[in-house]
Parts: sequence; structure tokens; C-alpha cells
Amino acid sequence: MEGCSYYLAMVLSQLSYGVSSILTKISLSEGLDPIVFVVYRHVIAMLLLAPFAYVIERKQRPALSISIAAKVFLLALFGTTIHLNVYYAGLAYISPTVACALGNVVPSLTFVMAVLLRMEKLKIKNRRGQAKVVGTLLCIGGSLIFTFWKGGYLFKGFVEKPLIKGYNTELRHGKENWIKGSALILTSHIAWSSWLILQAMVSKVYPAPLSLTALMCFFASLQSSIVALFFAKNKASWRLEWDLKLFTIVYSGVLISSLVYYLQTWCIRHKGPVFAAMFSPLQVIIVAIFSATAFAERLHLGSLIGAFLIIVGLYCVLWGKKKDGVIAELPQNGKGVLNGGNSMNDRYSDEA
Repeated sequence: MEGCSYYLAMVLSQLSYGVSSILTKISLSEGLDPIVFVVYRHVIAMLLLAPFAYVIERKQRPALSISIAAKVFLLALFGTTIHLNVYYAGLAYISPTVACALGNVVPSLTFVMAVLLRMEKLKIKNRRGQAKVVGTLLCIGGSLIFTFWKGGYLFKGFVEKPLIKGYNTELRHGKENWIKGSALILTSHIAWSSWLILQAMVSKVYPAPLSLTALMCFFASLQSSIVALFFAKNKASWRLEWDLKLFTIVYSGVLISSLVYYLQTWCIRHKGPVFAAMFSPLQVIIVAIFSATAFAERLHLGSLIGAFLIIVGLYCVLWGKKKDGVIAELPQNGKGVLNGGNSMNDRYSDEA
């Protein structure tokens, strides 16, 4: 049951991210300042998580040394301050469609980083290693097909009329500067992949996920506030009203920066950064389904083909990682040695 909980946690995380992307897309088009948005959502998350972290983890929380504080500071810098602010800056120069497609480099970037840092085992000669490589490529290829292939048969929408009306679902941006915009978006996703890798390292020395998430939100609020001093000087942009923009801030603070960050921290600690990264292409499917329902958008043949490849690729990678886990557990169960001194692990590796 515990094994299934990691999968459910990551699916829930991507579902929350999908809804957040729709709400953020609408709110930014309605005038929400992205830098102000980043500050507010992490202040809400910090205030929400801090009491729970203090009470629940008061016995298991290790002392906060200067070294650990510096690592958490870097976590906030890569995962929130750089990733979110640079991402929103890139949307001013490039279309959201291309930005979404570039986001699907996260699994491959994280996979390569993890292999180089020896955090992920890769033996290309056995089926487990081949499954992870092929699965990663299928996820990326499926995401690109899902995003860019607009030809072929246009399927009927889920609803005849949009359920949400009155909002412009396209971000207002200036003349598209593909090179600058792509560079900014890619930089933001490199920062996010670095966050996933660094998160795995920090979780080992600070095994208190609630406290770690609260500290990360604290540093993110501090860092983004300093950025806001230079780029968000308009006092009107800080004024909150009872509207969709406030709902987006609260939703992102409570669900994304609190619950989802905590779930990701928990999963990365137990399953590794590649496991968490491989679920990110699901967000493309979730957003498309939501758009088809809420905005009556129609799906193309490429959407279904891309979704199929994403699911198959995700299954291949998760299968490979599951087999890695089975092999890692064999010696611990007392079944690792056969007659003649041959290791069951070696035998299984050859067969796999």
C-alpha cells in the first residue's frame, strides 16, 4: 500500500499543477503581477506549514546548522525564485504553447543529472536500463507531439459551450522573441531539475519534510521580496481584492507551495528525483482535458497519440525503476547468495 501512495502522491501533484497552470494563465492575463504572485503564495505556505512542522516534527527535526540552512537557501533559490520568476519572464517573449513543450525536457535533464551524479543507476545492456532510456525518450516525444501536432482529425469537444466564460485564456505578451524567450524558459526548467536533484541530497541530511518545506517557503518569500523591490514597485499590484486573482494566490499557496511541495519532498526522499520528474508530462494531458471541459477546446489526433506515448513512456521508466528496487532488496532478504558463491543479484541482472 505504501508503494502505491508514492504514485498517487505524484499524480495528485500533477493534477494540482494542471489546475494551477490554468488559473495562473487566466489571472496573469487579468493583470496579476507574477513577482507579487510568487511572494504572496509562499508567504501563505510558510504561515500554513510552520505551526504543523513545529508540532509534528519537533522530535525528529535535526538541528538547523549553517550548512543545512545554506542548502535550504539554495533549494528555495533554484526551485522557486529562479524557476518561477524566470519562467514568467520568458512568457513575455514566447507563446505558452512553446513554453509548455519546453517544460517536457525536465525528465531528461533530471535523468542525465542523476546519472552523472551517480544518484541513478543506468546499465544500458540490460532491460531495466533500456526501459528507462526508451521511456524517457517516449515521454519527451509524446509531449512534443501532443503540443505541436495540430493536424489530423479534430475530435468533438467534451461540451458544446465553455463552462468558464468571460476570461481571456491567452496570456498577453509582446512580439515573440523566440531565442530570448526559449532561453529564459529553458533556464527555468534547468533550475527546476537542479531543485529535484538538490532536494534528494538535502532530504538525507534533514529528514523532516514539513519543516524543510516551511523553511524553503520562508527563504523563497525572502528572496522573491528582494526581487520585488526592483521589479514590482507599483503599489497597486500588491492590492488584493475578492476576485479570481486572490483565489489563484490562495490556491497556489495552500495546494502548490504547501501540499504539493511537501508531497514532492516526501517522494524524492524515498524514490529519488527521477521518479518525481517522470510524472511532469502528465500535466500536459491534465491541462488539455481541463481545457476541453472548461473552455470547450477540441482535441486533435496528435493529442491522443501524444498522450498514449506519454503513458507508455512513463510506464517503461517506472517499470525499470521498480525492477531496480527489487534487485536492491534481494541481498537484504537473505536470498542473495546461491551455491557456489554466485549472487542472485548478478543472475537477475543478467536475465533482466
